[in-house]
Amino acid sequence: MQLPTARDRRTSVEQIFDYLYEEIHSLRLKPGDKISEADIAAQFGVSRQPVRDAFSRLENLDLLVIRPQRATEVKRFSAREIEKSRFVRAAVEAEVLRRAVKCCDAASAALLDACLAEQRTVAQSGDYRNFSRLDYEFHEALCRVAGVAFAFEVISAEKSKVDRLCILSLRQGERMPQLIADHEEIVRAIKAGDAEAAVAAGMLHLSRLDATIEGITADSAHYFEPDPASA
Repeated sequence: MQLPTARDRRTSVEQIFDYLYEEIHSLRLKPGDKISEADIAAQFGVSRQPVRDAFSRLENLDLLVIRPQRATEVKRFSAREIEKSRFVRAAVEAEVLRRAVKCCDAASAALLDACLAEQRTVAQSGDYRNFSRLDYEFHEALCRVAGVAFAFEVISAEKSKVDRLCILSLRQGERMPQLIADHEEIVRAIKAGDAEAAVAAGMLHLSRLDATIEGITADSAHYFEPDPASA
């Protein structure tokens, strides 16, 4: 990623935060990688204070672990936090889908169809980063159709906690068509007025990450925090 230019009007904290967020989110900085406050300050030509502020913001998003007198590192995946996040999402999204079935009209159906059309276009180019953005927009659209736009705040917060796992999943090219098929099934059920089918499709969609988690656990166990129960 190219560093911001001097003409960039964002503050140093924003520049550093955005840069590191993208590095972590894209997995160029991997779970467990160590990063130096001094190195980042030198890279951006700033004092250490804006770096500390950016680090603090990233820590609040559960992306960094800052420990006094020890190296700051990219936060590893937590099996417990992933399970908790997915439980919350499943509960909220099930209710969103039930309400979407009740509230869906012609305009809502057209909105969902437009989301699907964009996803198909992006998938054809293999652009998994853009697809990730469109996936957010699809789930936001479902909340709007359901008349509970505020619910997306919860979904987005929980979804962001597993975004890096999603990126690993989307890098496998066959995943995008599979996820689009899930979205299509959700929309079909909503249009048909079948709440239980919509919820079932939504829960299947959330389960697609299971294989990725199993694969990472087997091949890259060091990406995960140690299990407290086994410590």
